[in-house]
Amino acid sequence: MPDAYPSGVPRLRPADLLVLAVVALLLLAGLAGAGPPLAVVALAGAAGSALAGARLSRLVVPASGDDPAGGGDRPGPWRGPRVRPAAGLLHAAVLTVGLTVAVLPLVAAGLRVAVGAAGLGLAAVLHTVGLLLLPGRARLAARARVRHATDIVSLGLSLHFAAWVLMPTAQAPLAARIAVASGGFGFAAVGVAALADWRRRPGAAVCLLGTGAAQFGLLALIVLLAYGAPDRAALATAPPLVAGVLLTAAGVRRVAAGDPRRAGGPPPVWPRVSAPAGIATVAAAVHLAVYGGFTTGMVVLGLAVIPPLVVRELISATDNRRYAGRLAAQEAHFRALVSGGNDLILLLDGALRVRWQSPAAARLFALTDADVLGRHFADLLHPDDAPQAARLLDRVLAGDRPTLLPARMRDGHGAWRETESTVSDQRGVPEVHALVLHVRDVGERRRLERAVHQLAATDQLTGLANRQELLRELRARRDRSGALLVVDLHGLGVVNDGRGHAFGDTVVVEVARRLRAVAGPEDLVARLVGDEFAVLTDAGPVLAYGLGNRLLAALAEPYRMAGDDEVRLQANIGLAEVRGAGPDDVLRQADLARRRAAQLGRDRIEWYDAYLEEQLVRRLDLERELPGAVARGELDLVYQPVLGLADRLPVGTEALLRWRSPVLGTVLPAELLPVAEDLDLIGEVGHWVLDRACRQLADWSAGDRRLWMSVNVTPGELTAPDFLRRTAAVLAAHGVPADRLVVEVAEPRVGPELPAVVARLAGLRSLGVRTALDGFRAEHASLAQLRRLPVDLLKLAPAAASAHRPGGAGMGGATCPAGAAGGTGAAGAVRPPLTDVVVGLGQRLGLEVVAAALETPAQVDAAARAGCRYGQGHALARPATAERVEAYLEEFPSASR
Repeated sequence: MPDAYPSGVPRLRPADLLVLAVVALLLLAGLAGAGPPLAVVALAGAAGSALAGARLSRLVVPASGDDPAGGGDRPGPWRGPRVRPAAGLLHAAVLTVGLTVAVLPLVAAGLRVAVGAAGLGLAAVLHTVGLLLLPGRARLAARARVRHATDIVSLGLSLHFAAWVLMPTAQAPLAARIAVASGGFGFAAVGVAALADWRRRPGAAVCLLGTGAAQFGLLALIVLLAYGAPDRAALATAPPLVAGVLLTAAGVRRVAAGDPRRAGGPPPVWPRVSAPAGIATVAAAVHLAVYGGFTTGMVVLGLAVIPPLVVRELISATDNRRYAGRLAAQEAHFRALVSGGNDLILLLDGALRVRWQSPAAARLFALTDADVLGRHFADLLHPDDAPQAARLLDRVLAGDRPTLLPARMRDGHGAWRETESTVSDQRGVPEVHALVLHVRDVGERRRLERAVHQLAATDQLTGLANRQELLRELRARRDRSGALLVVDLHGLGVVNDGRGHAFGDTVVVEVARRLRAVAGPEDLVARLVGDEFAVLTDAGPVLAYGLGNRLLAALAEPYRMAGDDEVRLQANIGLAEVRGAGPDDVLRQADLARRRAAQLGRDRIEWYDAYLEEQLVRRLDLERELPGAVARGELDLVYQPVLGLADRLPVGTEALLRWRSPVLGTVLPAELLPVAEDLDLIGEVGHWVLDRACRQLADWSAGDRRLWMSVNVTPGELTAPDFLRRTAAVLAAHGVPADRLVVEVAEPRVGPELPAVVARLAGLRSLGVRTALDGFRAEHASLAQLRRLPVDLLKLAPAAASAHRPGGAGMGGATCPAGAAGGTGAAGAVRPPLTDVVVGLGQRLGLEVVAAALETPAQVDAAARAGCRYGQGHALARPATAERVEAYLEEFPSASR
């Protein structure tokens, strides 16, 4: 017989085929008269029971590593341990059936019916208890138990009536009647239970069928023996006996393997209602045809079948009314949900035509059934959205996963509504068989989203894009050519401080208007912070630079406000290319270029390049490390001797500043001093240089050596209110005669602060300190202001020094404060034909001329021939530390002034 496997697909095993073959051969032998038919039935039943018992025993006492399920993929958990009690009882029942059939040929003919009845009763008890112990049996409600009991009584009475009227009219043995009566109700119980469990518990249903078949075969054998039927008639009981025991074992094995449900709905009701009436009717008709009339007992038994049928009909009618009421309530609930919801529900057929719409259509979209039903869904959508929607729905029909469908839909008033539809493929549901669309009006939400985005992406004062929107647009244009211009305004803070933030906001709004007016229609104008703006353009480098010039011109125009107030602002612009860089990198690069433009002046435009970034990073490192350098003792001085050109004897030295940073290495004044000025550290650095230089001069003047020490100062340091007081205090502290100190100021930086510089130089001369003009230029303006400056020394350099000068010499005094490196920068170079003129003018004014930056012997000879009294440069002596300079001075017996 077929064995039940976890997959639910029965198959015949080799052992089943062998047993069936043996049974078939035995039956053929019995029919051929080769052996007693009862013995043939006994052997067939014993063979089937032995095979079924062997399989059930493996469930009761499994061997080590044994898999009773057959080794297939299990659809559910293995429930072997839970099945053991039921398997043990059913195993005993199978053996009871087999033993009963096997011993019948061995007992006396008069005792065979009694022995068979006893075996049938014991097997029925074991079957019943074993089936009740199978796992998965659900507890039935009271109403369900009444229905099952009614079905069992109705079917049992009809089976008992059929057996009663179909048995021979002669007096039947008592054992046969008892067996028939009990068997009828037993078969009824088995049939009702198997029908109820056929889908929910298929394995249990197979067990029920097996037990029913085995008991039917044994009952039929008892009846045949009781009536003394022909011996060959007993052969008909062998197939149900063998099939019953094998089905019982197969069902238990399926339950142990997890017993997966069969597909489909609940079992039909009509067999339980129609079968009893049909069985009784057919049995009565056969009795009339064969035997004639009915006895009183038969009539009474036949009438007893009717009340359970009536009760079952009443129960069915009650259930139907209850189900109808429940369905009506569920339908009303569904209609209330659909009608009161905020979604329009549409059902589309395979051609994407609207088959049904929910009642909410009129309320939500003012759509009637006439407007929608039968129309293609794309006809309801905006022409621009319909193709995309059709493609998405076609993909869903092809089996793709449903997605969200955004589209504009026309409502009953002809207006377009922004909608979102969720698509659900319900074609597999027979009651629906359509695509279900839940259409939602999202117009208000979209408007709110756009408003929120507008607020999040816009500067509230100017209406320009903000920083986040600029970064988003940069991200979108990453693969396109273009440029970013970062605009920095100068003077807006003064306007806010002097005239109030309300006035400053008015100026900012006007700035935004000018930026928008100059920028192109496709350019994005953004406000980054208070006084920083940006313009993102698709233009190439040349056009972007031209746009920057137009922006500078527009922003430089006076800002005339209410009350005839006029404001002028300056701006700097940094440019960076957009293609190939991330948004943050582009913004950083443009900002670095903007900072470079601000360092170089006002109203400038600078492009970003890698060298610029290196410079700015270096500048940031300097700004980070310079504060505290004086306190950490990182500043140092080197000294360059000044010699008389006539006798080549040292007459003085110049203090040159060096910063020995442990992080940045040696930093020369050209880098150090602009940072010190920006950080407002120039006074601290200059005071340290003046103090250190005067202390060194005091050490060198201990004997009869008479040298001067020159230090460089910036106009800003020179014009500080306490400069004269600090200078006098330093001279007094180290006991240095005032005339041994020379204070140099760079001539190119004197012009803007000439009156204050003249006053301070005069104050120094009143202290006895000598003054010098460094980096003198032989220009008309320089010659004119030379008469106004109270100086004692004039430092100039030959033209050859302007072309190339070793950076290690520390030159570049045009930007140096006290102790800055070197006297004359490249800007101070004088053409050779003018050297004689400058020297002659200096002599007429009583000035001593120092030729600086003498790098070659030829320059030294030329300066001497021109009448310069002193010289300074690498050709004479290089800058060195105090110890080396002192060793150098020791080579001369004395130093004259």
